[in-house]
Amino acid sequence: MMSQPRPGKTGRAPGTVSRDAVPGPRGTAMRTALAVLAVIVFAGFCALGTWQVMRLQWKLDLIERVEQRVHAPATAAPGPARWASVTQQTDEYRHVRLSGTYLPIFNALVQATTELGSGFWLLTPLRQADGTIVLVNRGFVKDRKGIAAGTPAGPVTVEGLLRMTEPRGGFLRENDAARQLWYSRDVAAIAASNMLTNVAPYFVDAARAQENAPDAPVGGLTVVSFHNSHLVYALTWYALALMVAGISWWIVREERRRRAPVAANSPLYHAGQD
Repeated sequence: MMSQPRPGKTGRAPGTVSRDAVPGPRGTAMRTALAVLAVIVFAGFCALGTWQVMRLQWKLDLIERVEQRVHAPATAAPGPARWASVTQQTDEYRHVRLSGTYLPIFNALVQATTELGSGFWLLTPLRQADGTIVLVNRGFVKDRKGIAAGTPAGPVTVEGLLRMTEPRGGFLRENDAARQLWYSRDVAAIAASNMLTNVAPYFVDAARAQENAPDAPVGGLTVVSFHNSHLVYALTWYALALMVAGISWWIVREERRRRAPVAANSPLYHAGQD
């Protein structure tokens, strides 16, 4: 006949777990603080997700507007009266037309990388009939031979896309006006380095010419694209909100499990059973 396990000094059989070993329920203050924190974090993640959804809609609307500008018939480039109101939101990539005479002695080469390889953008000031000047990005050249290819003499008409100035240089590289080293199309800096006045605050990317001489600038290489990851960001924030909700549900379940033994040992619980 097998003997039954003897109780130890604690009065419980070996292999059993004392109720004292089970963590007790948290206090009311702790539970309240955790609940408030969970609500705040959940609401914050949901708000961030909703904000990204709104940004997504804004970006899609912007892309649609830009596409309409690019493919719309060319209109006159904004004159001095409108310069102060020209903005990226309302005018970037607008299809414009302007006429004047090139000033090739003030050419500027801006380092560029395009589908044709590494080289330069060739920017030439265009003086209009009213004396105002607009920098025209005549296109991409692989080296300085593109300048020697010649500039149209006399009055010309240029069509292209209006672009906003690009101040402060390129990535980790500052423009050096004194040495004429340009890493971005900084209209104000290029104009100041050549002592040009009455210059428009934007430049124009010229369209591709139908006939180009060898080594001549290649226009029409403007890349119209927008970084759009708002949907990914929105899904990420909403996923984090769901994680917070799931963790909160698990904590509540564990808290109820901890409270069950305490309630079972309560005199009121036993009184209710009698």
